[in-house]
Amino acid sequence: MIVRIVKMEFKEECVEEFIELFESRKEQIRNFKGCQYLELLQGTEAKSKVFMTYSYWKSEKELNDYRYSSLFEETWTLTKKMFARKPEAISFKKLHSLD
Repeated sequence: MIVRIVKMEFKEECVEEFIELFESRKEQIRNFKGCQYLELLQGTEAKSKVFMTYSYWKSEKELNDYRYSSLFEETWTLTKKMFARKPEAISFKKLHSLD
């Protein structure tokens, strides 16, 4: 399993627009083949402009299939116009999980 974390900081005036965009596409992303979990996190400071997506993917191949899909391309094109800083993305292999 692959855990994908993407940190994004948005222009203040774009925060609500990003949240609306995510809301409108979250089901499509979560239901993309290979996606097993999807979460959107926001910094705890008041009116934080920092967000992270946290997702589980069955395999690196399926994550890459999403990353090269029209859904991702359309979503990323809209999202990147709103950034205040360059996003940071990192993938991990999930080794252990305790509930």
